[in-house]
Amino acid sequence: MKKRVEKIGDESDVQDLQSGISSLAVSSNPASSGIGKSNTVGLDDDMLKIKERLTGGSLNLETVSLVGMGGIGKSTLATKIYEDEYIVYHFHIRAWVTVSQEYNVGEILKNVLRSMKLLTKEMLEASIDQLSESMYKNLKGRRYVIVLDDVWDTKVLDDLKRLFPNDKNGSRIMLTTRLEQVANHGNSSRPYHMRFLNWDESWNLFCGKVFGKDFCPPELEKDGKKIVQSCQGLPLAIVVIGGLLAKAIQTPDYWENVEKNLSSIMISNDEHFSKILTLSYKHLPRHLKGCFLCMAIFPEYHNISISKLYKLWFAEGLLKSVKSKSLEDVAEGYLFDLVDRNLVLVHQQSSKGKMKTCKIHDLLRDLCMREAEREKFFHVLKKDLLGISKGIGLQRLIIHSRGENHYTANCLPNLLVRSLFNFGKWENFSELDLNVRLLKVLETGSRIMTISSSVIVEMINLRYLACTCKDVTFLSSLHKLRNLHTIIVRNVISTYVGLNIWKMPQLRHVQLNHVVLPDPSTTEAEEENCFIVLEHLQTLSMVYDFKLTLEILKRIPNLKKLGIHYEQRRWNWGDYCQSNLVSLHNLESLKCTFSGTLRSSLKNVTFPKSLQKLTVTGGKFPWKDMKIIGSLPNLQVLKLKNNAFHGRDWEPNEGEFLQLKFLLLEDICLVHWRADNIHFPRLQHLVILSCEFLNEIPSSIGEVPTLLSIKGISCSDSVITSANQIQEEQHSLGNDGFQVQFQFNSNDVYLMRDSLEDHFLDILGGHPQLSYNNKDSLHTMLYGSVGSLQKEN
Repeated sequence: MKKRVEKIGDESDVQDLQSGISSLAVSSNPASSGIGKSNTVGLDDDMLKIKERLTGGSLNLETVSLVGMGGIGKSTLATKIYEDEYIVYHFHIRAWVTVSQEYNVGEILKNVLRSMKLLTKEMLEASIDQLSESMYKNLKGRRYVIVLDDVWDTKVLDDLKRLFPNDKNGSRIMLTTRLEQVANHGNSSRPYHMRFLNWDESWNLFCGKVFGKDFCPPELEKDGKKIVQSCQGLPLAIVVIGGLLAKAIQTPDYWENVEKNLSSIMISNDEHFSKILTLSYKHLPRHLKGCFLCMAIFPEYHNISISKLYKLWFAEGLLKSVKSKSLEDVAEGYLFDLVDRNLVLVHQQSSKGKMKTCKIHDLLRDLCMREAEREKFFHVLKKDLLGISKGIGLQRLIIHSRGENHYTANCLPNLLVRSLFNFGKWENFSELDLNVRLLKVLETGSRIMTISSSVIVEMINLRYLACTCKDVTFLSSLHKLRNLHTIIVRNVISTYVGLNIWKMPQLRHVQLNHVVLPDPSTTEAEEENCFIVLEHLQTLSMVYDFKLTLEILKRIPNLKKLGIHYEQRRWNWGDYCQSNLVSLHNLESLKCTFSGTLRSSLKNVTFPKSLQKLTVTGGKFPWKDMKIIGSLPNLQVLKLKNNAFHGRDWEPNEGEFLQLKFLLLEDICLVHWRADNIHFPRLQHLVILSCEFLNEIPSSIGEVPTLLSIKGISCSDSVITSANQIQEEQHSLGNDGFQVQFQFNSNDVYLMRDSLEDHFLDILGGHPQLSYNNKDSLHTMLYGSVGSLQKEN
């Protein structure tokens, strides 16, 4: 049988390793099977932690799992640990078995016995029961470590673990897997998530592979660093391209060509590399394959909005309906599965701790592109337009920007396209020669596009619309599209346009910058329509001067997210019926923006108890009104921006904010914040942006047992000092994970505050695969983007 060994940094070339993808099971102790010594980079700390898990802790038989995407170095680390002198000394018996997607228990048992040098010729024909008895007897009473490499199914563990004796002597099973479900199965300890290499580790591995030393000739360094950067910390990719370059001519022109064609060069020159990545896709259940291929629709280096991804999957018909579950819950389950399979990386987490944006490694994206085009899942428009002929039917067409290349209006024949994703250079939709009546999905990303009302009304089958426009007058015609369920439109010019949602019963999500909703009673007076309830509508934002009458709220009973913009100069509180908000029993997120200079009061506002997230921008409400917000029983996230509350002093009351986990204060003219730990008993993250008058963070905030971080931009020295004191106290109590990070003032803070807030939310979460798995790199990216003096503690 062939061996499948996922070796990173081995002395032999990666392309010479035997893949054995289709084998049932492979044998062996790596040291005795010719695998060789591993030349790992950046794994010393990881190795130490795993060794502690193997040799310490409980005396019961336990499983230690290494989990991560293909090519990240799981088998390399396992091999290095397996060969470690202390591991050899500590365990009486060691055995190594590589398990592939299809396995045979008998073959695995033979390989364990072979590792133990106990496999005889007679045993080759023995039954599983005989092999099990022999293995059990020889392991009984001895401390052993069995490595199960490349496990794909929890059934493997169920079939094998009953055959391993538990003598409570500290024996261990160590397994490597790409699947979180496998890593968490049985009596496993907490899985160890493999990380990507950071920049220094990547560069050292690359130089060592190409030159045999930590040095790169100056004339090759520029292109070499670009090549390494494109590998994005994936060890297998670095080793593969390093092995190829070590054998090739080493000139700047050749390296530049390699850098520009990196993915295709690696795939075409290394079958082993291609199989490792493809294997994860082939193992996906059918219902997840289309969802995964959709990840490649978005451009390179694109951080994909989770909420947009769910809407897109729904529009493409990729979600299976499940009783007692909403389609959004089904989509979330699909994404969790892809994350657990280490195919999708969580990039950002929201203030509620949920996934906000995600991404995939560029090499996996290239895999998606190849598989999607091979299966005709979508077609990418190339600049040479090969493969497209007149009248051809395409399920999905993607137009990607290619540098300065422009497509012309007549370069597309009359295409029959169901879904169009335009990330290219077209700005006028009318120029595209498409049969728009067939379109179900139209996505233009951030590219500013012109869409006329005459064209939009012809899209009778449109279900999903996401675009950026200067002129959004076409919105007034959208009500004619009765199949439309998602509208995501960003108008770059602040003009309010009417949208008659009351004629669109299939609507689920409406996300606009500025929209005015007509009075539904007037709308129905114009027609012979009966009372329409938008029972599917979950998202509605941002609505201008939204009148919360009971008649309107009865039409949107299942709304979960609402965004409203009020113009204070036009206010007459009685006209807007804010007390009726309580009628939205399913509302979870509310964003209210107030423009103008008048001071207001919340005394007539009644929030629903279901509210979990509240963002208030402007308004200048008095701090005494905060008790209305503080009494909300399920509020987890509170963001106060741009003088949302006005006054020098804020003293919360006991019994308020019992569930609050995230608090943001931005541009608030607060001086004295007199809070105690009892006021925010579950607070985890505190973010303070541009609160220049705040004199300090209350020291009692540091006594909140759940507090994880304090972040800030443009704060006074006294605020930073108080935060540092809180950190010192936390560290003295053993909470070394507590973070304090502050950025000094810069001219860019006010312009960048929204994006910076998102970056801060990036580093608040603790997901093991958080954005390149390198928080140092992320932190550098965040503060480097501001370009001002940094102070971090």
